[in-house]
Amino acid sequence: MNTFAELGISKAYIKALQELHIVNPTEIQEEVIPKLLNTKTDLIGLAQTGTGKTAAFGLPILYTINPDKTEVQGLIIAPTRELVQQIKKQLFKFTKYSEKKIFVEGVYGGERIERQMKALKRPTHIVVATPGRLIDLLERKAVDIANVKTLVLDEADEMLSMGFKTDLNKILKHNTAKRNTWLFSATMPNEIKRIIKTYMSPNAIRIEVNKNALVNKNISHHYINTRIQDKTNVIARLLQSRQGERGIIFCRTKAGTKKLATELQKEGFVVGTLEGDMKQKERDKVMRAFKNESLQVLVSTDVSARGIDVNNLTFVLHHQLPEHLDYYTHRSGRTARAGKTGQSIALIIGGEMQKVMAVQKALGIKFKEMNI
Repeated sequence: MNTFAELGISKAYIKALQELHIVNPTEIQEEVIPKLLNTKTDLIGLAQTGTGKTAAFGLPILYTINPDKTEVQGLIIAPTRELVQQIKKQLFKFTKYSEKKIFVEGVYGGERIERQMKALKRPTHIVVATPGRLIDLLERKAVDIANVKTLVLDEADEMLSMGFKTDLNKILKHNTAKRNTWLFSATMPNEIKRIIKTYMSPNAIRIEVNKNALVNKNISHHYINTRIQDKTNVIARLLQSRQGERGIIFCRTKAGTKKLATELQKEGFVVGTLEGDMKQKERDKVMRAFKNESLQVLVSTDVSARGIDVNNLTFVLHHQLPEHLDYYTHRSGRTARAGKTGQSIALIIGGEMQKVMAVQKALGIKFKEMNI
């Protein structure tokens, strides 16, 4: 086990990390940090969310910045507003004891663009952005990325499954001259392979963290046999038996999410909803309540749960198994963060057992039956 000092991180950063209770490097940090500090390289990191990626690319990107130049030298692209805010906050905290100030700005949709344009007029070294908002700002010439030395794509597969393919290609084409690209993704669909082939060096370093485990090993997988009309009842009994525990219930559709949340609220459960039609303000309010634990349970669609990073979730419940395997990985990966354990529980009805078998086989996991 290496220490951050052995990885090449300076005392000022280590002091800031200790205040954030980041003491021992995670596997991805041990693998990535020395390589990015010591070589100018493209990098492909295959890693789930919750493995410590932000510090793995965040600390090295701070080392690439020349604080005396006021231009944008680092660009980090992430799928959601929440993730952008989180990365910006982390970088800010990492630099607490640095001698020279490194300025980081976060830009995303759901907030007035004028405000962000004004913020970008101040000296900015690193921009953290969602793809759509960055394109808007580039088109308005409100941000200049011509001098970017390092481009990070975080949760690249999430960005593609959210429909940002065209935006990402535009951004990647924008500034190819002298930059390094660091791409992080939990899965490697063909579209990601194409991005790597088109925009990255064939000598890019590849790093895979716990490669055999597509799904975090601290998650146990369960299914409950039920009937469609009994699902809400089963969920209510589950929540009843787990008072004080926190979790997310996944539904496939917006309508299903609203319906289930209303039914559970009628039963007296305090649950919040996240779905695509919500205004950003409502979404922020729900997320705040969930983070400060005044809300124990969220009911959400797949896309709306993107970028949520909340620790201490003990369970994830699938109202229905998702269509795509990637979604199962993303859903269940919301629990068992930072070395803790968690349960992923799927409600299945007659005839769905072969689906469970298919997920087991594809992801190399084992489901146990659970009775309520």
